[in-house]
Amino acid sequence: MACSICEKRRAKRYCPAVREEICAICCGEGREETISCPLDCEYLIEAHKHERVTEPNARQIPNRDIAVREETLVRNDGLLAEIGAALVGWANQTGAVDLDVRDALEALIRTYRTMASGIYYESRPDNHVANGLFSGLVETIDGYRKTEAEKTGVHRTRDADVLELLVFLQHLEMDRNNGRKRSRAFIGTVMDFYPEPDGGAASETPPLILP
Repeated sequence: MACSICEKRRAKRYCPAVREEICAICCGEGREETISCPLDCEYLIEAHKHERVTEPNARQIPNRDIAVREETLVRNDGLLAEIGAALVGWANQTGAVDLDVRDALEALIRTYRTMASGIYYESRPDNHVANGLFSGLVETIDGYRKTEAEKTGVHRTRDADVLELLVFLQHLEMDRNNGRKRSRAFIGTVMDFYPEPDGGAASETPPLILP
């Protein structure tokens, strides 16, 4: 049987994205470039384990003026878990890629930066897919803080804490993104920690704190 993509080489593996048998070469060349690979594809999972990711230039990393402290991540691990679970659920529903997440996080960070000046202004992304995640994360964060206030009687999670979490995720995305057009390496990393989109299992997993 010939590969359904090149129609020349012999097909050797089933591609869940194109739902046909393809050859190993087309799989490697098209992976997360011309093929929107599902995160549970065994070949994608294996590729993510061994691919070499180029570290981002330190001068090109945004929001370096915001210090991300481990104590903030640990203290707010519940919110981080809910953000991670919401991100995974959204990615599963839309088939979104890492760059969509990057756009959403950057817009959220700009929004929370304005809060430091006492102004709330939503700086929404132009990317309509990223805009969906933006809305979902705003709802998740606001819902978490509302529940926290109802249970404790105080607003313990500050805007500055949320901003640190968002910058942490932004920098982690840039670190994990493999540079392919349809990279989902970062989303896969978050899914390893928070596999359940409803957040039920996420609260029992270790906090997403990586070197």
